[in-house]
Amino acid sequence: MTISIIVSLLLFAGLGGYMYYTYKRLKNTPETDNHDSIKELSDANFQAQIKNGVTLVDFWASWCMPCKMMAPILNETAEVLGETAHIAKLDVDSNQASSAKYGVRSIPTLILFKNGKEVNRFVGVKTKDFLLKEINKVV
Repeated sequence: MTISIIVSLLLFAGLGGYMYYTYKRLKNTPETDNHDSIKELSDANFQAQIKNGVTLVDFWASWCMPCKMMAPILNETAEVLGETAHIAKLDVDSNQASSAKYGVRSIPTLILFKNGKEVNRFVGVKTKDFLLKEINKVV
């Protein structure tokens, strides 16, 4: 074997090991408790909860690593917002009807509603500052 092949194999093995270690570490990340003002939504109460005011709904799942990363950001955002706007979460595994109705195909998906109408949509992990800026545009 040539040296370049050996070096390539070693790099590949190192990268694979690093990815496996990172996956194991993230997989065991505990869920973050929701801020007191964050509402848990279901298919049954979804429309009633978003019909008045401004509500940011996080479509998430317990197995989703980016969703776990989003939880503390949503807690901080809820803390800053107070009563200006509401934040809610909908588990896509348990509430497939609402997820399908709004065409959620990737998670986390955050949909911003004003008086029951979708105003904006964000996919992936977003910062607190980004969310506050987008919410304040609508309020």
